[in-house]
Amino acid sequence: MSNKPATLGVGLIGGGFIARFHIRSWVGVRDADILGVFDPDAKRAREACAMAKALGVGRAKPYPTITDMAADPRIGALWICAPNFTRGEVMEEICHAVVKGRAELVGVACEKPLGRNVREARKMFELARQAGLLDGYLENQVFSPAVVRGKEIVWARGAALSGPPYLARAAEEHSGPHMPWFWEGPLQGGGVLNDMMCHSVEEARFMLTPPGAPRDVLTPVSVTAYTNCLKWQEPKYAAVLARKSGGKTDYLKRPSEDFARALVEYKDAKGRTLVVETTTSWCYVGAGLRLSMELLGPEYALQINSLDAGLKVFFSREVRGKAGEDLVEKQNAEIGLMPVVADEAVEYGYTAENRHMVRSFREGRRPEENFGDGVAVAELLMAAYRSAELGKTLTFPNKGLETYVPPVALGRWNPKAR
Repeated sequence: MSNKPATLGVGLIGGGFIARFHIRSWVGVRDADILGVFDPDAKRAREACAMAKALGVGRAKPYPTITDMAADPRIGALWICAPNFTRGEVMEEICHAVVKGRAELVGVACEKPLGRNVREARKMFELARQAGLLDGYLENQVFSPAVVRGKEIVWARGAALSGPPYLARAAEEHSGPHMPWFWEGPLQGGGVLNDMMCHSVEEARFMLTPPGAPRDVLTPVSVTAYTNCLKWQEPKYAAVLARKSGGKTDYLKRPSEDFARALVEYKDAKGRTLVVETTTSWCYVGAGLRLSMELLGPEYALQINSLDAGLKVFFSREVRGKAGEDLVEKQNAEIGLMPVVADEAVEYGYTAENRHMVRSFREGRRPEENFGDGVAVAELLMAAYRSAELGKTLTFPNKGLETYVPPVALGRWNPKAR
């Protein structure tokens, strides 16, 4: 007889783009199966379940409600992959099901960002605590193999001999989101700053944090930021967004920022100044999604670029295949010399992220990346929005961030109307 613990049953809330990244990543995850999917779009839920079955990562079935999925005794943890504007209601339903005794769950994991603002992020945290659930914040970039291994080497060799790093740079750039709601400030919570700088500020903070130390060993001192809409408010491109959204998205009158830059200053435990420099863009046109990171110290430097792929292919102009994203996420071309990210779920960190969450939940301990980190990220992002709005550096602590909602998230931001 084996004493091996039962496999963790996982339910996905949302069956769209990001949920399918998680499903693909599950090929490399042990001791857990994807057993359920809830999505308001029943067809999308069925397709996600079929994908899980085809990949052999769980005999998933669709559920009519979140509560029904949570109440199934096969399900031990939930992954929130639903759109930003639904996450508060989703977490409330999960909490209610647990508190009322309808569900017995060990944990919940939520995709980035945890909330559209600080208040929403803290509410998510409070609901998880109220339900007695272990909480995991799904920030995949801190689990990327290049980031994890790079940090290990730099701290073990460079920092140990010449001193800790003092500057981290992180950038995420592509040509724009897949779904129309991402472009809507009130639904998404902002523009590219909220959508992608959440990755960059956390990855950079992770790199500057000494191995084994809690993330809050670094104290934010100030944030200086800039935002603008450089491409998508131009009439030609605004028309593209209007067409794709059935006329709902109006970037001539209600744009969101497609470019953002922020500089975060920290103090470490010894009072030394550390700097994080981040850049994010929805107006980058290259082979596809580009992630770039740097870490600099007294006598060393680390560099990562996701498009410096080991695999490249070339297609002449005579090869006219249909458009797709089979080579790299947010792919912008099908001919020429193209980098290929052979396994995006692994390279971007989803596989290691999910292994960590599963193992943490199975062992009954809180994941290293958790809702507390999600709240910290929300505070940095709102500080960046406020800094950009005021055109000046915002210092920490800043009590006004608790209730702050950026103008872009209220539909009141328009750089061409200044």
